[in-house]
Amino acid sequence: MRRLLRGVAYAVLPAELVLAVCLVAGIRLPVPVLVAAEAAMLVLLLAEAAVFLRLRRQGLTNREAVRELVPEPVLRLIGHEVRLLWSLVLWTARRRDGVGPGDRSFGHARDQAALFYGFAFVCLVETIGMSYLLGDWPFVHAIVLVLDVYTVLFVLGLHAASVTRPHLLSADTLRLRQAAHVDLRIPLDRIASVSYELLFTHTKNEEGVMNLAVGSQTSITLELSEPVTVVGLLGRERQVRTVRCHADDARALLGALTRARSAPSPTPEPTG
Repeated sequence: MRRLLRGVAYAVLPAELVLAVCLVAGIRLPVPVLVAAEAAMLVLLLAEAAVFLRLRRQGLTNREAVRELVPEPVLRLIGHEVRLLWSLVLWTARRRDGVGPGDRSFGHARDQAALFYGFAFVCLVETIGMSYLLGDWPFVHAIVLVLDVYTVLFVLGLHAASVTRPHLLSADTLRLRQAAHVDLRIPLDRIASVSYELLFTHTKNEEGVMNLAVGSQTSITLELSEPVTVVGLLGRERQVRTVRCHADDARALLGALTRARSAPSPTPEPTG
C-alpha cells in the first residue's frame, strides 16, 4: 500500500506543480482537467492521512510514520531546503543556529562571501534579462521567473547557512558544519592529532577522508584514533578517519582544540 501511494505521489505532485504554473501564467485550462487534478490530489491526501493514522495506531511516532510514507532522500532534500530558508531568516535577524551555553563558535564563511555574492548578482542580472526576453511568452516567463528567483534565494541561503551555522567547540565535542548539509560531531577523545595545514587542492572521494573546503581551501587537519560516521545529503553513510576543515581564524580554532584536548577530565564524584 505504501509503495502504491509513493507511486501515485510521484505522478500527481509534478502534475499539480505544472497546473499551478499554468494558472500563475494566466493560461486557461479546461474545467474537467482542473477538477480531475484536484480530485486526484484530494484522494492522495486522504489516503496518506489514513495510512499515517494506521501507522500511529501501530505504535509508531509521528516522525517514524512520516518516514514510512515518504522516502528518506525526499525527506532529506525537503529538510535541506527548509534549513536554507530558515538560515535566511536567522541571517537577517543576526542570530546563529545551535550555539548552546558554553559553546565556542568559529565562523568559516568569510572566504567564500565574495564568490557567493558575485554568483547571486549574476543570477539576479540573468533573472532581469530573461524577464525582458520572455515578456511575449507569459507561460515560459512564469516558469523561468520562478526558477530564477528560487536560484537567487538558494545561493543566498547557502551562504546564510554557513554564516549562521559556525563550527562549535564544547567541553567534549567538536561540531563541524558546512552550509545546511553537513553537521559532523567529533568526540574530542577520538582526535589523535590536530594541525594547521593550509591546502588548496583536495582529492575527491578519497577513502576515509572528508574535506570541508571553504573557498577551495582547508586549514585544519584532524587525524582520528577511531573513525566517525559521515551522513551525506541523501542519507549515504561512510566512515572517515581524517577530517580537513577551514575557519576564518584557523589558528584560534587550533589553539582552542589543543587546550580542550589537554584539559584534565573532571574528577568523578564519589559514590556510596
